[in-house]
Amino acid sequence: MSIFLILFCVLSAITIATAFLTVFSRNPIHSAIYLVICFFSIAGHYLLLNAQFLAIVHVIVYSGAIMILFLFTIMLMNLNKENEVHKPRITRLGAIVSFCLICLVLIAIFINSKPIVGEYIATGEDFQSIKVLGKILLNEYMVPFEFASILLLVAMIGTVLLSKKEKLQK
Repeated sequence: MSIFLILFCVLSAITIATAFLTVFSRNPIHSAIYLVICFFSIAGHYLLLNAQFLAIVHVIVYSGAIMILFLFTIMLMNLNKENEVHKPRITRLGAIVSFCLICLVLIAIFINSKPIVGEYIATGEDFQSIKVLGKILLNEYMVPFEFASILLLVAMIGTVLLSKKEKLQK
């Protein structure tokens, strides 16, 4: 058994375990910590794929910036169990039904997908180069790149609005 296969299995186990712990943890701070561990293990997968630049950017952007925003949001919302609104049963049932439908769609997509069969053509171009990556991101993928920036801007505005205290009405 190769060292890469062992590393892949260990990183996969860590990724899956911390992803489940993120979702099922009752404490939001613990959930955020599990998510950081999950992000680091995903960066380990990138390193196994020899994508060092992508691994470093993933650690900086997700584990650094995005998790800081999550932690600020969690702390500003002051999540307490006694203040928590209980969801009606119909809302929980709707969430379970929609989750099951999404799972069925994903399973159907995976079952009906076929691998790409063909010859790999090596162009000799180094896609690890920042120059090549910048050209591709800002030429071919400019619109999705801008959509991602707009999505982050909307998330930041949503965070500010959620953390804003409402005025008490007298």
